[in-house]
Amino acid sequence: MSANLVLVAVVGVLFAAGVYLLLERSLTRVLIGVILIGNGVNTLFLVASGPAGRAPIVGLSDVDDMSDPLPQALVLTAIVITLGVTAFLLAMAYRAWQLNGHDDVQDDVEDAAIRRRAERDEVSSSYDDSAGGTMDEEGSDEAAETAGERR
Repeated sequence: MSANLVLVAVVGVLFAAGVYLLLERSLTRVLIGVILIGNGVNTLFLVASGPAGRAPIVGLSDVDDMSDPLPQALVLTAIVITLGVTAFLLAMAYRAWQLNGHDDVQDDVEDAAIRRRAERDEVSSSYDDSAGGTMDEEGSDEAAETAGERR
């Protein structure tokens, strides 16, 4: 059994483009990336299933020429899953467009705080290395002051 190298290259390109688009901040590009990866999975299942053969029900006399129905069932399942994820992402993108006028994913407040701490190379105030991860008295006071400043 030899795989069609053109289809293998198509699967690689679909996966690469899909992953690249998944890393974008725009939900529309993420949606296109999910669709590309879904199509790549479908093509991969068809490439991995081997050469086409006769239908399993018709070809009962010669078992060697029958096609395997499992990859076909997996492709149908992948199509349904991709359709569901596509509908969900379309709804999210539309709602983001209604609320913000764009579909870019916003930074969370906590994510920004974690990024600032990482840039300053400091740990959380609740982290205590010597006590195995429990809070110490100073850390809880700093956390309370920080929470008071936010209010």
